[in-house]
Amino acid sequence: MATKQGFKKAFIVITSLFFMWGLITVLVDSLIPRLKEIFELTYFQAGLVQFAFFTAYGIISIPAGALLHRIGYKRGIMLGLGIMGVGCLLFWPAASYRFFPLFMIGYFILASGMTILQVAANPYVTVLGDEKTASSRLNLSQAFNSLGTAIAPALGAIFILSDNIKSSEEIKLLDQTAKEAYYASETAAVQTPFVILAIALIVLAVIVLVSKLPVLLNTATESNYKKALKHSRLRLGAIGIFVYVGAEVAIGSYLVSYFLDMNLAEVIKSNNFMNHALSWFHGLHLSLIDEKAIVGTFVIFYWTGAMLGRFIGSYLTKIYEAQKVLKVFAIGAILLLIVTMTTSGMVAMWAILAVGLMNSIMFPTIFSLALEGLGELKPQGSGILCTAIVGGAFIPPLYGLLTDLSGFKMALILIIICYAYIFFYSKKVSVL
Repeated sequence: MATKQGFKKAFIVITSLFFMWGLITVLVDSLIPRLKEIFELTYFQAGLVQFAFFTAYGIISIPAGALLHRIGYKRGIMLGLGIMGVGCLLFWPAASYRFFPLFMIGYFILASGMTILQVAANPYVTVLGDEKTASSRLNLSQAFNSLGTAIAPALGAIFILSDNIKSSEEIKLLDQTAKEAYYASETAAVQTPFVILAIALIVLAVIVLVSKLPVLLNTATESNYKKALKHSRLRLGAIGIFVYVGAEVAIGSYLVSYFLDMNLAEVIKSNNFMNHALSWFHGLHLSLIDEKAIVGTFVIFYWTGAMLGRFIGSYLTKIYEAQKVLKVFAIGAILLLIVTMTTSGMVAMWAILAVGLMNSIMFPTIFSLALEGLGELKPQGSGILCTAIVGGAFIPPLYGLLTDLSGFKMALILIIICYAYIFFYSKKVSVL
């Protein structure tokens, strides 16, 4: 029988995985404005990057849950890490040949591995102790996921967004030597971070292999999705995960473009304190830094808010009912979105960045509330909930389309609707 000490060691190992997939998810966001300019995409087409990434959750999660039921949590985690590594390595030829469809394939494979990892890791954390404190544990693990998402924008701003991207017309004006040098620099900017990540994923897989993780799943029982879906908490929670992930990813994916649309780079340059702070951060005067890198640096605060909020949420969900905490945070997100829609400049910027703090506890809290009472059906429940992460494939392109039609601020009405459902779920789950 697993001991408390065994649970603690397992929790530490699994939490390191949360950090890694948070880092990778947001690095994908950093690539969107770069790919938009490289391939001269519309906002809708750029949103298809996230479509390729999150479609994997819709396709892979249910089979992953069934597979997990057969092979157990540990092997499922190792398999997920291995597939993620393959996806990262595909960025090498995709960047070398500047072939956009291969980027999409790489994203899909990367997300497929991440899906398997999430289907295994999220429920595993919830069963590493008392079910009453499952939300608290998952919020703590997700806090380290958010640490990865907080670091990623800085890495993206420094390594991916830091130089100017030339248009096709500008490239045609270059001589052959300059053109080859330009393509080489573009390739390296994408390849290097993801090759390093591939190596890190292989190292993590080895760590999991040699770790003695408690066996907490009876793989001899029958995998039954139909039975799992009889639970109202799970069905409604799956919709909650769909709209939450869609909203979070839509905001994160378009923050840089939203800030550029509000001409915030010029506002930031005119602020002496921010001018000095960013010049120190980048090691260059702001006049020498591309506008995308300037505003992209502030995306750090969006994901840092999510990280801090999850540490806070881990404590709050210990002393208050998880659904009540969820309700307060959903209301906060709606109010902040209304503020950013109705203001401009730095107020609008900080308001939408603060939505990250409100996002913080939503995924782990919805996830753990939806899994309550499932017992041995938790792998199936996790598969269903992770399938709902496909919301990140549909809502960002839809937000991009609405932006093309009516502008960023009006498109935020879609995101408000998403958080309104989460508020509804927090009320509904209290009586289920």
